[in-house]
Amino acid sequence: MLTTALRNVLAHKARLLMTVLAVCLGVAFASGTLVFADSTAAAQRAAASRNFADVSVTVTGKEPGVLTDALARRLADVPGVAAVRPTADGSATLNAADGTPLRVKRGANLAAAYEPGRHPLVEGRAPAGAEEIAVDRGTADAGRFHLGDTVTLATDGPVLTARLVGIVSTADTRVTAGATLTLFDRATAQRLFAAPGGYTGIDLVAAPGTDEYELAERIGGMLPADRAEATTGRAQAEQQAVYVGTLTRGYQKMPMVFAGVSLFVGSFLVVNTFTMLVSRRSREIALLRAVGATRRQVVRSLLAEAALVGLVASAVGFALGLGIAAVMPGLLSGDGSRLPEGPLVIGARPVAAALFVGVGVTVSAAWLPSRRAARIAPVEALRAAARPADGSKVRAVVGAVLLLLGFGLSVSLAGSAKDASEENLRSAMLGCGVLVVALIVLAPSLAGPVIRLTGRLTGRFGTAGVLARQNALRDPRRTAATAATLLISTALVSGLATIGNSTGQALDRQTADGLGADYVISTGDTMTGIDPAAVGRVAGVPGVREASAVADSTAVVGGRVREISGVDAGAVGQVMKLDFVSGSAEDLGPGRIALSGSVARESGVSTGGQVDVRVGRSKEFAKYTVAGVYRDNPTARDAVGAREDVQRDGYKPGSVQRILVRADGTSTDALRAAVGNNPLLKVQDRSQLVHEAAGTTGDLLTLMYGLLGIGVVIAALGIVNTLAMSVAERTREIGMLRAIGMDRAGVRRMIRLEAVTVAAFGTLLGLAGGLFGAWAVGALAGGAMDGYALALPWGTLALVCLGSLVIGALAAALPARRAAALSPLEAVAEG
Repeated sequence: MLTTALRNVLAHKARLLMTVLAVCLGVAFASGTLVFADSTAAAQRAAASRNFADVSVTVTGKEPGVLTDALARRLADVPGVAAVRPTADGSATLNAADGTPLRVKRGANLAAAYEPGRHPLVEGRAPAGAEEIAVDRGTADAGRFHLGDTVTLATDGPVLTARLVGIVSTADTRVTAGATLTLFDRATAQRLFAAPGGYTGIDLVAAPGTDEYELAERIGGMLPADRAEATTGRAQAEQQAVYVGTLTRGYQKMPMVFAGVSLFVGSFLVVNTFTMLVSRRSREIALLRAVGATRRQVVRSLLAEAALVGLVASAVGFALGLGIAAVMPGLLSGDGSRLPEGPLVIGARPVAAALFVGVGVTVSAAWLPSRRAARIAPVEALRAAARPADGSKVRAVVGAVLLLLGFGLSVSLAGSAKDASEENLRSAMLGCGVLVVALIVLAPSLAGPVIRLTGRLTGRFGTAGVLARQNALRDPRRTAATAATLLISTALVSGLATIGNSTGQALDRQTADGLGADYVISTGDTMTGIDPAAVGRVAGVPGVREASAVADSTAVVGGRVREISGVDAGAVGQVMKLDFVSGSAEDLGPGRIALSGSVARESGVSTGGQVDVRVGRSKEFAKYTVAGVYRDNPTARDAVGAREDVQRDGYKPGSVQRILVRADGTSTDALRAAVGNNPLLKVQDRSQLVHEAAGTTGDLLTLMYGLLGIGVVIAALGIVNTLAMSVAERTREIGMLRAIGMDRAGVRRMIRLEAVTVAAFGTLLGLAGGLFGAWAVGALAGGAMDGYALALPWGTLALVCLGSLVIGALAAALPARRAAALSPLEAVAEG
């Protein structure tokens, strides 16, 4: 039977090609992602090790003023220390040459004192005064800086200007992965990041033969434990590798999602292919049964064929995955940043995953067709042409039960869900999954009525249209299996697109309705602050009617960390549109706080009650009276308190993090000039804020279009495969049509219309499932987000429908050409 399986695979290699391609897509995404992850992790570790190759131990202070020259001299006298290198580093954000902030992201704007050994000069010279800086090559290119340029920057608040005198190279993986590096002379770095004469760290180089762990213990023993600590260079390298690894962690998730979807959708193509092969080879299978083959042997033979196909798909997919892993670092690098480079690391995990995924999916998908083949009675199959049934009653009953179950779960969720809790989310996913499975199971039963309905349109194309409809109805099970790929991808895309569009519009409305100001100037970070004098300068800009300062921080309320906004009670009504359910903004004051509706609900408090709150860096909880409860508002955030309360315990005491501006006739440029073009600050008008809020759905839209692309590719492969095998089955029939007068154009038109009919069937079912699922899941969003309402993305849905029909027509091009090329006499003779 193994020899028979091998012979059958070789005999039908052209028909199995599409199956191999579909499965190898999933294998490529899975294995490529794993190889990329392993290779990048290895490169990160290697690069981080190089960064700390000359550092054995680093001493860091837990408070300012601990690390001094005196301590450095003491450390130099410790046995086993060969060299001491004090450092002063922190953070500095720059404006690019065009005045826009350069690569502003948390933890990615590095600054330090220039050290010749660690920062080799590429151009210019080292900074020698408070008004001179050097930057790395990547930062210079991204900011379009040249030697001699005046650069605007900020370290923590006020704007500074400095002249660029040097460009350096660096192997620091944080910088090569996208961070900026700004270098000052030692005295300036000490003043900015530590204290005059002080340091933020002291690097030690061990003498030959000294173990760095022993040296770290020796150094730690002479340090005040509550004020400083010693860390080995190896531990720092590991920490830096983990830090840089967070940049690629998100890149690894998306390909894995694509791999799962492509394999799930591709499994239907495997089922369909083997079902058609079994139908074509019914006489052959019957002959095997007649000469003594048992049912078990027939099943094993077909599963062996599937395993061979899976092995080929795994090999091809793994090779393609290596290509994906090789190009991903280049694709994910940009803006002067790059991922650590290194050779591909091919371990046992990606190889095992390729085999498990490729062979496992193919064999599992071929199991049902093989069982069906084993049940063919020899006499029945030898009689003549066996046609699969239009769908058993058992299948229809099971599909109906699943449909009712999925519908019931979704409707009950829509009626009872009040929030997007984890339990409700699981219920929603279960309901949507059951619904899609029900549609797949019911598809053969639904094929008849749906295709007869859509066939009225294809009937307008004359005889070719009528024949196309009849061909699609001839084998509802095959039609349903071919349409299943489009059904799943359309359901995913239409559902995600609807949820994303609805969420985006709700965020737009929240941002627009909750903001009374025309402009917002913000730091975007509770750890930094706006220069207090800037509030007065902004208020003096022509056209500004109101400039209200807001102090932002975090606060523990109801056992969870929230965002709190400190405001002036008298001015908050002019710059924020707070819709109070109870209480009012006038009741705000010291010791009094207003909560958003969701926080009040989760904390179990209402207006007039008291709640324990710990603001910012405070270590103690304090009793606050709830002055009011307002509808969720992204401008006000989770809670609103008196500004003096928030400023007292904020991470940047006495500072403000936002300025809300009401103005007539001013501009963002004028306001940016008023704050000194500070790169730490964002100046946005209402339209930019709304656009930024809508941008939170960007990952969802990226996922949606990626899934659409995968579904389209696999659906096209399925249509090509099905039509190619269908043409082979109907050779005699096509020859008869040609003999009685149908021309080649008519044959091509018939095949294309059949493909379009199948594509339309799958698209309609997918739209129904996706939109119903979006409505059900919308109940969760509605409970978690004020103003959420189902909003259909008509343009996207129309594009999906049109694209599916176009893909169906294009996928039919090769089978249609082959059918039209058949000679009438040869076709009749071959049939």
